[in-house]
Amino acid sequence: MNRTQHQDIRIGTLAGMSDAPSYLAQIVDYGFESFELTNWAKVDVADLEEHAKEIQGVIGGKAVISSIGCYGNPLTDAQTAADFGRLIRNAKAFGCDVVCGFAGALEDRPADESIPRFREVWGELARVADGEGIRIAFENCDMGGTWDRPKWNIAHSPKAWSMMFDSVDSQSLGLEWEPCHQMVSLIEPLPQLKEWIGRVYHIHGKDATIERDVLARQGLRSGETFVWHRTPGFGDTNWTDLISILRMNGWTGAIDIEGWHDPVYKDDLEMTGQVHSMNYLKACRGGAYVPNPN
Repeated sequence: MNRTQHQDIRIGTLAGMSDAPSYLAQIVDYGFESFELTNWAKVDVADLEEHAKEIQGVIGGKAVISSIGCYGNPLTDAQTAADFGRLIRNAKAFGCDVVCGFAGALEDRPADESIPRFREVWGELARVADGEGIRIAFENCDMGGTWDRPKWNIAHSPKAWSMMFDSVDSQSLGLEWEPCHQMVSLIEPLPQLKEWIGRVYHIHGKDATIERDVLARQGLRSGETFVWHRTPGFGDTNWTDLISILRMNGWTGAIDIEGWHDPVYKDDLEMTGQVHSMNYLKACRGGAYVPNPN
């Protein structure tokens, strides 16, 4: 673990994989230290190895690719599952060892009834990942689903995580964790991070603001919004404590800001919010690195 210049925990952001060369060229000099490259349900890059070379040429050693991802439903979409396998086999071309995405779901039944299909799909992908030395990180987003009727992703609660990891015996399977999605479920995120940190392989930099006055007046079922997704620095989470938990447990990796959700810092303020968040997270990490005297 190398903490010189904070290389143990990098602060970055997300970028779409297909347009990454042009997009990263515009933002790499803002100070982001890492990038997660994302695809929606399919990977539309034909030659991943050549694409990786182009991206590395753009970032020029100023940052690293922390992870790559595909966010479809691999339990029902064979192409998503196949593309996830492509990413696993090509991750090292991007210089990373983490591939992220949704666990998938059978949407017409409770989450636990997806486990046999999860074992079938992810058992095979875990074997591929084990062979390649790659870790798989499931985002903890509910996609608007519930336990009884999940949408796209069963990996949105600790109960599901236990079932998933029990069903496929491989340390290659873990979490792409963020406090926001758990706060939406009214779970306290930091105690959860302490409990599950051994399975956290990547972190999305996304926070939340809970409107507790709305909950106190109206409860959960009024139709009123009681929680907002926020860019870190504008939400409720103490990221200084969060990063302290990471370092006290010897965690290494990247916190990549998942923008495009904040209700205030959006549209023409999107990158203003993201760069503020980057600088905020760097401050929570301890500020500028200062070497010890000899």
